[in-house]
Amino acid sequence: MKVLVAGGAGFIGFHTVQALRAAGYLPVVVDNLSRGAYLPRPPFYRADLLSFELRVILQKERPRAVIHLAAQADVGLSVADPLLDARENILASLHLLQGCAAAGTAKVVFASSAAVYGEPKRLPIDEEHPCRPTSPYGAAKLAVEHYLKVFRTLYGMEYTILRYANVYGPRQGLRGEGGVVAAFCGRLGEGLSVKIYGDGEQTRDFVYVGDVARANVLALTKADGETLNIGSGEEVSINRLSRLLQERFPGSPPPAYHPPRPGDLRRSALDPSRARRLLGWSPQVPLGEGLGETARFYQDFQWRLQGGGRRSN
Repeated sequence: MKVLVAGGAGFIGFHTVQALRAAGYLPVVVDNLSRGAYLPRPPFYRADLLSFELRVILQKERPRAVIHLAAQADVGLSVADPLLDARENILASLHLLQGCAAAGTAKVVFASSAAVYGEPKRLPIDEEHPCRPTSPYGAAKLAVEHYLKVFRTLYGMEYTILRYANVYGPRQGLRGEGGVVAAFCGRLGEGLSVKIYGDGEQTRDFVYVGDVARANVLALTKADGETLNIGSGEEVSINRLSRLLQERFPGSPPPAYHPPRPGDLRRSALDPSRARRLLGWSPQVPLGEGLGETARFYQDFQWRLQGGGRRSN
């Protein structure tokens, strides 16, 4: 089955394309490479989701399904420039959905976010939790969720919405949309203190990118019309995260604490039980193992930047 991956050159996209190939699918990648982490092998199209070329690609390839990962994922940027965020996250998604409907695409798997929930009223957060986003980014993701439901009604195009927790792993960008794990690894790899905003006792739910890619593939044939949390269900404090990563970067300096950032959530964790029931999915990579894989990737990256070639380990 042919599957078009929008944003397939990015962090989650790379791992999703690998998982699709391993499962016997034929992935077709569309990405404008504005945030791409690698250059995919063919079939690959360098195109913006708002371009006329996207319609041409969809008509040519006629994918049976689309995994929509393309996004402006920097929450801070969405606050600073909500119009840009809306263009890249709402209008681009709507253009993709229109193209999919015209090309006869049967299903769209959409990468949404825990940001749609806003400040949690209870933990862990299940899918029935009220959606009250506190950023334009979260509002945009929620808007696209609604558009998917409308397109299902109008055109019979199925969807599965996956609301990701904090995704981490090898190949995540160190800047911009890069998560806290990548940011910490980048600084520790350079011998610098990690930056912790507030007291560090705020919590997040971390899920390994390989597990997320597996959920994306499973959703191609399951959970039609459903919205599912993809997370570990575990609260992890930023202080604990810092300690675990410092253990993997021997000799690293202690963290540097900074004033808390306005709008940061105090606690967060997603309940993944519905995904376990409807997708047959649950996270398989424990935090310690995933952090080890991630740290090794960035240590090898730093080694190569310094002219050391590739490590043998």
